[in-house]
Amino acid sequence: MVISSAYNLHPESCEYLESLRAVDASLNTERIYAGRIALYLSYCAERGIDWTRPTLWQLKTFLHWLVEEPLPPRGRIAPAEPRHREEKTANAVVSTTGRFLDFCSTRGWVPLDVVNMLWEPKFLRTPPPGYDLGEDGQFGSVQGRTVKFRISIEGYEWLADDQIETIIGLTRNARDRFLVTLLAVTGARIGEVLGLRREDMHFLANSRSLGCPEGGPHVHIRRRSNNANGALAKARKPRSIPVEAETVGFYSEYQHERDQVAEAAESDMVFVNLFRQPLGQPMKYHGAKDLFDRLARKAGFAARPHMLRHSAATRWIRGGTDPDVVQDLMGHVSGQSMQPYLHSTSAERREAVERGTAHRKAHA
Repeated sequence: MVISSAYNLHPESCEYLESLRAVDASLNTERIYAGRIALYLSYCAERGIDWTRPTLWQLKTFLHWLVEEPLPPRGRIAPAEPRHREEKTANAVVSTTGRFLDFCSTRGWVPLDVVNMLWEPKFLRTPPPGYDLGEDGQFGSVQGRTVKFRISIEGYEWLADDQIETIIGLTRNARDRFLVTLLAVTGARIGEVLGLRREDMHFLANSRSLGCPEGGPHVHIRRRSNNANGALAKARKPRSIPVEAETVGFYSEYQHERDQVAEAAESDMVFVNLFRQPLGQPMKYHGAKDLFDRLARKAGFAARPHMLRHSAATRWIRGGTDPDVVQDLMGHVSGQSMQPYLHSTSAERREAVERGTAHRKAHA
């Protein structure tokens, strides 16, 4: 919750967060946006800036402060070297701030000229695949942000197959092993997986007895806004994702482990707390984050739930799966979302160069 130094609720920001709930934004999105807005409001308060009327120079100074100001230490022991935000993180904070100010302008709390200075016309010299500029390029001009760092566009982070196997091998119990495997196999978002109910797990060879015509073992992804753990499927359209025998086996092992915790029997959620209080309650986002943080430290490389999603899409596309099928599996509305998943490995890049060199020498 966004509060002032006097522990009073900040009415404008609270109303903005409520507007996110009105469009079914996830609890995780609301939490992240609240933290970003709090950074902006605190920055303004400490410097005597009217947050409703910042100048362009003040917003740019805020952007640079975000990367220059050291982050508070994690835990009781201060790190040897201070930590700082990355430029892309600062861009995200200022982008959320812009959305907040834009929302406030619709309520009359922020002058419209403040919002207008955050954007400038920008011509798309290299439009995204599938984007129609029009016969005369009339659709090539878009609104670009004026307050941001210019950074190179990075591809999505993903994990190679051996890294995924390493992460699975480092899990200490059946629940965590099934969670990691399900993310890797289905490419589902962490919010979608944490929101699964037992009724969504159709792991029989034939699910007609359950009223489902889908053949083979599969998982149903459904958007529900009443999950006790705040988990929310981003895609509004429900979909089903097939799974193979190994995943079904991991689920059976997890069910046996879960049956040992009496409190878990009362919940119809798939993933519940088995090893810490409150036992039997649905697993939350921070619980999944803590799990992946531990696994990443043991593995010695970055590992986050969304990296498994990107890995699944990359694996399907490289395997020759039709992009439309991958789009359906991922729950993407637009086919343009498939482009960032076209990763190449260092071995593939080296093979391409060596093949090109051999071709050049052969025709010299």
